[in-house]
Amino acid sequence: MVINGYRNDDSQLKERRHPTRQELDAISKDIPIMVIHQSGHLGVLNSKALANMKITAKSVNPAGGMIRREADRKTPNGVLEENAFFGIVYKMVPALTAAETVAQIQASEAIYLANGFTTIQDGKTDLATLKALPEMAVAGSFKADIVSYADIAAMGDDPILHSSWMSSNYRNHFRIAGVKLTYDGSPQGKTAWFTEPYFKVPAGQKKSYAGYAAFSDAEALKWYTLATQNNWQMLNHANGDAAIDQLIKTVTAVQTAAPGKDRRGVLIHGQYLRADQIPALQRLGIFPSLYPMHTFYWGDWHRESVAGAKRAEFISPTGAVLARGMKFSIHSDAPVTFPNSMRLLDSAVNRTTRSGYVLGADQRVEPLVALKAMTLWPAYQHFEEASKGSIELGKLADLVILSANPLKVERAKLIDLKVLETIKEGQPVYRAAAK
Repeated sequence: MVINGYRNDDSQLKERRHPTRQELDAISKDIPIMVIHQSGHLGVLNSKALANMKITAKSVNPAGGMIRREADRKTPNGVLEENAFFGIVYKMVPALTAAETVAQIQASEAIYLANGFTTIQDGKTDLATLKALPEMAVAGSFKADIVSYADIAAMGDDPILHSSWMSSNYRNHFRIAGVKLTYDGSPQGKTAWFTEPYFKVPAGQKKSYAGYAAFSDAEALKWYTLATQNNWQMLNHANGDAAIDQLIKTVTAVQTAAPGKDRRGVLIHGQYLRADQIPALQRLGIFPSLYPMHTFYWGDWHRESVAGAKRAEFISPTGAVLARGMKFSIHSDAPVTFPNSMRLLDSAVNRTTRSGYVLGADQRVEPLVALKAMTLWPAYQHFEEASKGSIELGKLADLVILSANPLKVERAKLIDLKVLETIKEGQPVYRAAAK
């Protein structure tokens, strides 16, 4: 038996910190317990779980990860970050049966359809899920288009990435479109990699603490080169500006060695993208997929604890990217945040935090721009602009009917809009219950 908890968010707790192993021990000393941070980048284990995972005072921090310690700087306090957490999480989560996996994926698809999405991206797909998705496609299980990007660091040159599922065309609403690499961690979890220190560093860290990289420059180059050699589109998770510097350095080296082809690499999140980095993205053809949902969920935390008021104003800088004449997309990063399409729209237009503060007023965009960042421009991101993203002759009839016109309602009321119906290729796939 194991007890797993989800959506722990220290920014929303009265204590403004993670629980400790001792606090989880108060629940049980005999049953292993793991509580996963809402970012998915950290977890907290009780003493029994630490013992089962053989994590002790003698354990060393893995590359790209950290075992947080108690005051003696040796004993694990229960919090595991990044690769220290990723190395044990699947050992702590009971394996699903094939039927449970299918049920879970179908339930997820239903949530997206209810929120008006007709194309769903699964980033950093693990091998088990990448086995289930093609089987579900063959069985005709999908209503939406599912586009998968495999975890390249975990899967390497796996044969499935050379199969017919790796394609620019969907088969029964599924395809593998490329791969994903994670360069750093979570800013709200304080593991993203910055060039400047965190405003309030985690307990036990030096004042100079600025997060850390997931991979060395050589490792990042190795994985990006593998993707390029196979003509796989690469998604690049990079939150901190130091991680974005590493991405720019990596892509520059790869494009110098293999110039000419539009592989449309994507910056995922880019929350602390600096103004001086935007021209480099444009020059290299890196498509920014930004995350203004953070302005609502963690905007106050960014100001008060992560980066301070000045730096926080520029997170997910949609306005600055638009000013350069660049396309961009916006996303929810579900299950980190719920895939509420109207919250997504509202956050890009209003950038209002939980407390009501407008975070980065000059980075707000017009409702029409935000809609393009949810439709036409993500279609371009996925090389699907010829068939999706706008209502034009010859394109797929992927449509959503809302309760009111988002271009005409008050901007403060965007969050109140409802999805009434979702239509995929001309066929209704979701209808809201009549009231």
